[in-house]
Amino acid sequence: MIRMLASVRDVREAQIVLDAGVEVIDLKQPSDGALGALPPDVIRAVVRQVAGRATTSATAGNIDPDAVALQAAMAAIAATGVDIVKAGLFPAGWEQGGRDYDAVRACLGALEALPGVRRIAVMFADLAPSLEMVEAVADAGFDGVMVDTAFKQGRSLCDVADGAWLAEFVARARACGLMCGLAGSLRAGHIGALAAHAPDYLGFRGALCVGSRRAQQLDSDAVAAVRRALSSVQPATCEPA
Repeated sequence: MIRMLASVRDVREAQIVLDAGVEVIDLKQPSDGALGALPPDVIRAVVRQVAGRATTSATAGNIDPDAVALQAAMAAIAATGVDIVKAGLFPAGWEQGGRDYDAVRACLGALEALPGVRRIAVMFADLAPSLEMVEAVADAGFDGVMVDTAFKQGRSLCDVADGAWLAEFVARARACGLMCGLAGSLRAGHIGALAAHAPDYLGFRGALCVGSRRAQQLDSDAVAAVRRALSSVQPATCEPA
């Protein structure tokens, strides 16, 4: 089964996706880039509200490859009680063209496990990561890896990564025993092609919002429509996470 991940920013939005049967409720601040972090008290409130009825995840923020800063941010998020903490693999100066993945690998290798919480690393397809980063994530002891887009300017994952690249990403994650997910300005129309790769989950934000704008409030009808579309396309080869 391919699960649906929905990014939310508060208790009200969390209730909308919970009512729709979304399996992974992801906490982030959509007005602050790809992985903007929410205040810990907001995350705690959502975790209490969900009460184990769905998996909860939260982002650690848009942090350059600094192991000390990233470890501290991840530990603070883990302390809220979420099931999963997400860490972005941002090269330093990525907005100005920085693509130094050696520093990213070094940062990954210096991170320590967080008891009681799973860790997922987020690669960004539009920042030209080598697929060898998947193995680096596994070597660092993470539980999963996903691919997203860093620039939220209207281009989706399907605009910046072709099917062969995505298929290899999923295959490498599977070979490493990692959970894997695909996200990045996805719409309902992308579900069929991406489901064929059989990731563990597909992630959505903009497609669930009023006017399909990620910084707007969630629209319960849009959430339900995406949920139905994903439920109707489930590859027989997909394995549960």
